[in-house]
Amino acid sequence: MTVQGLFSARANAAAQISAVPRIAIVGRGFSGMMAAIALMKTLRAPFHLQLFDPNSSVSGGQALASARASTILNTRVRDLSVSVGDNDDFNDWLCSNAAFRAAVPAAIPGFRQIFVPKEIFSDYVYQRFSEALAARRDITVQVCNDPVVAIRRSHGNRFLLESANPANPLFDTVILATGYGLNDPDAGERQASPVRAQRLVARPHAVLLGSGIRVVDQLLQLRDSGYAGQVTIISRRGFLPQSHTPNSADPVFPAEALPESLPDVVRFIRQACREAEEEGRSWQSVMNGLRKHARSLWRSLPARDKHQFNRHLRAIYDSHRNRLPEAMHLRLKRELAEGRTVLRRGRAGRRGMSGLFFTPAGSSAEEIIHAERIIDCRCQAPDLSAPLIQSLFSAGLAMPDELSLGLAVNARGEPFFEDGSAIAGLFAIGPLGLGSLPDIDLVPEIVSQAYAAAERVGERFYPQVKAV
Repeated sequence: MTVQGLFSARANAAAQISAVPRIAIVGRGFSGMMAAIALMKTLRAPFHLQLFDPNSSVSGGQALASARASTILNTRVRDLSVSVGDNDDFNDWLCSNAAFRAAVPAAIPGFRQIFVPKEIFSDYVYQRFSEALAARRDITVQVCNDPVVAIRRSHGNRFLLESANPANPLFDTVILATGYGLNDPDAGERQASPVRAQRLVARPHAVLLGSGIRVVDQLLQLRDSGYAGQVTIISRRGFLPQSHTPNSADPVFPAEALPESLPDVVRFIRQACREAEEEGRSWQSVMNGLRKHARSLWRSLPARDKHQFNRHLRAIYDSHRNRLPEAMHLRLKRELAEGRTVLRRGRAGRRGMSGLFFTPAGSSAEEIIHAERIIDCRCQAPDLSAPLIQSLFSAGLAMPDELSLGLAVNARGEPFFEDGSAIAGLFAIGPLGLGSLPDIDLVPEIVSQAYAAAERVGERFYPQVKAV
């Protein structure tokens, strides 16, 4: 499907496409849509944009298309603007929505501090994408549902995207925005022989795998849909998300230079949290302030400390970084206090005909948890064994980061190598760079990176044209 300007037809589109730079975005989740918005608002000269994703939804990939009404974003409205330099853009959009204003009348004068369902954010992102496209009648946008299986360099330093379509196209710039992968968004749920399981389980029992926002969201969705059975949450480290403060926690952080070793850094942050609470602030304000230093701190750590952090501290950090809205956290605490939901620490194993094999932490003995429903809510790192990523390694276009969590990238999302060099015209934005850029899976960081990548594209193709 090809659209141009405000989805209008142009007879000579093919001729125009061949005369302008061709840009491909692989993935249409939030990272992909944000990259498209940034390109359309930053580049001031014509270009052709092609969006690749096997998901047929035009309004986004997994993160957007899988949204449900009860799925609440864990970030306040004030931090979800897709307009760089205008932090109130999402709030203004909500204020202009009469139906939303009627449904949430208490948010006066605006909605900056509230949390909204993902589907509302999806509508906002897609409308901003549509508006950016409507304002650019000099560009052509094409949507392709063929999965990209490989990317290679071609003649003239262009990129060849291989897919099921025999007419493999060439592009001047490729932006990878695959997030954690391009799999079926519903593939997380696996039910093990429901008929037999129900005969073996005396009481309805669901097992949720994970420790982040997704597992809590799935638990509350089950309850909201009327599920009254027992729920067991299996977490490798035994951590669940902490709570946001009732009101916004403004970032604070000590002015002293951070220590250089990981143990000293941990002690420094814990002390800062204690001091903040003694002074009437919150530990959440310290964690918000830490985000401003996270990247420089991460770069300064030696490789052994990064590996140690990933093994022993990441789960703790994520539970304090990815927090729940207070109302959701109170529901979670009530579930655990009443015993309807049980948190078990340990390793989930293979799935049997009647449930899940489980090894508790501190034990080598495997047991089986009988359940008629098993839902995997774990947030996996990008799959570096996927054919698309492997093609980048084989072609010398990218390399894994130090922890093999994703690709080694700089702040603009350009994959780089040990000597600091990068391949011109190739970008990987969003969670693909989580091993290089802490917090790059969060909306504000993705927005900043998308605009930085768009500016870099503009510098390459239009050095004499000033970006907006």
